[in-house]
Amino acid sequence: MKYFGFLSFGHYTNSGRHGITAAESLHQAIDLAVAADEIGVNGAFFRVHHFAPQAAAPMPLLSAIASCTKAIKVGTGVIDMRYENPLYLAEEAAALDLIADGRTALGVSRGAPEIAYKGWESFGYHSDERNGADLARAHYERFLEAIDGQPMAEAAPLHEQYPTQMSPGTPLPVLPHSPGLRSRIWYGAGSNVSAVQAARDGVNLMSSTLVFEHGDKPFGDIQAEQLRAYRQAWVEAGHDWTPCVSVSRSIFPLLSERDRGLYGLSASGDQVGHLDSGVATFGRTYAADPSTLIKQLSQDRALAEADTLLLTIPNQLGFEENWSIIRNFAEYVAPALGWEPARPGVLSTGYDIDEAVAE
Repeated sequence: MKYFGFLSFGHYTNSGRHGITAAESLHQAIDLAVAADEIGVNGAFFRVHHFAPQAAAPMPLLSAIASCTKAIKVGTGVIDMRYENPLYLAEEAAALDLIADGRTALGVSRGAPEIAYKGWESFGYHSDERNGADLARAHYERFLEAIDGQPMAEAAPLHEQYPTQMSPGTPLPVLPHSPGLRSRIWYGAGSNVSAVQAARDGVNLMSSTLVFEHGDKPFGDIQAEQLRAYRQAWVEAGHDWTPCVSVSRSIFPLLSERDRGLYGLSASGDQVGHLDSGVATFGRTYAADPSTLIKQLSQDRALAEADTLLLTIPNQLGFEENWSIIRNFAEYVAPALGWEPARPGVLSTGYDIDEAVAE
């Protein structure tokens, strides 16, 4: 592990009676990112869910954070491509990347099971497959083409243009364009197959707190195999740059009686269950004193293989509790795992791909 960021699900309550409101959740996210930026935390990431009291429409939030921070990356984990207009998303992503001076890390994927039945149809999109995988793939491919600057339309006849700017038929890309943005796109993979495809597509890998593989191995070992498969496929694809690879973990450093009271019972082992018509392995939750956490996390093979850790946080508990988790991890645990704090103007890079594959 070289870098770490926090990952918030953006939970809130519609009424605000039994938790934080949507407005409080958003303002808390900004405050948390600003505080994290000041101590060198490398990333502020947010989940994206629709039809649920959780974070959605990430671009306004990420832009707000980018405008008042200096070094921290802003990103998603992940945007559900079934719901997205790929060209509009390309415009938004490029604008965000320009505002953030390249400090973006946008995770995209097919999306997870959700509350709504084919909710993407209410957004105006239709799929042949029940889970919308075909739609997500088509939107994702179109999005990548758009951010690469490929033509998406052509100029109209002169008498139809206002103002008159282009010769009729001139190929038109979406604008603005942010050079190199593709190298800051991540794909959220839940299986070895999707991880390998992400490598072939030439995007970074964002591996989750679950994988759709299982066996008589710890979750970290199973996930490490996914990361190695990704890197091997990357080499075979012949890309000329080094990608980043992230894993997500729930980690609670216990430094006080209050910490032990809040999170002491959260520790759990790996679990196997059914999700999205398949069998998935869910990663454990870590909750212990810093020295124990360091020993446990040092044995997590996927964490050792990944260059980036996304620390999932219980945002509904409020700013102070989440800031305590992040600050305690940064101060007492992360340095022993090889953490390199963020610095203004310096963009992080992944582990050398050849060395990672050789190992």
